[in-house]
Amino acid sequence: MKTLEKKTVADYEALPEGSPYQLVEGELVMSPAPGFEHFRSQRNILLRLFRLILEAGKGEVIYAPVDLYLDEENVYQPDIMVVLKGSKAKITRKGVYGPPDVVVEILSPSTAYYDLTQKKDVYERSGVREYWLVDPLRRTFEVYLNTEEGFKLISKAKGKGLVRSEVLSLELDLDEVFEGIEP
Repeated sequence: MKTLEKKTVADYEALPEGSPYQLVEGELVMSPAPGFEHFRSQRNILLRLFRLILEAGKGEVIYAPVDLYLDEENVYQPDIMVVLKGSKAKITRKGVYGPPDVVVEILSPSTAYYDLTQKKDVYERSGVREYWLVDPLRRTFEVYLNTEEGFKLISKAKGKGLVRSEVLSLELDLDEVFEGIEP
């Protein structure tokens, strides 16, 4: 039985610009365009983060498609990244190197498995301070804080309610996050 050879950053960078792939634990994973609910959730979160972070001069809010380099076998394009001033992450012409302060993944049927498992594990071990998982179809929002024991669920809401980010000192209302999305 033939085993697949693990891919590296060099293999990923050899792809044509704009290729719909991410490098997940040494595997090139295709990421097709997400649905409209995904777009609306992303836009609604971005608007709030732009006001809080960018306009206040606290850091940078970055949205897909921008490469996030975490190690030789993991290059992702998270839906949203927040890099605060003084962060471990470095923004370059090629993308972001190192763990952002906050990573937001908005679940889509084609990518949810990776976002919930392998990518979550890599974000945790890489030192991402907070990981947000947003599911527009189920109208759920989970916030994980990276602690000495790993990611710990610190805030969660479904349908309605508020979620809180400790890293950004921010509350988000699900009515705003999922505005324009039919339940």
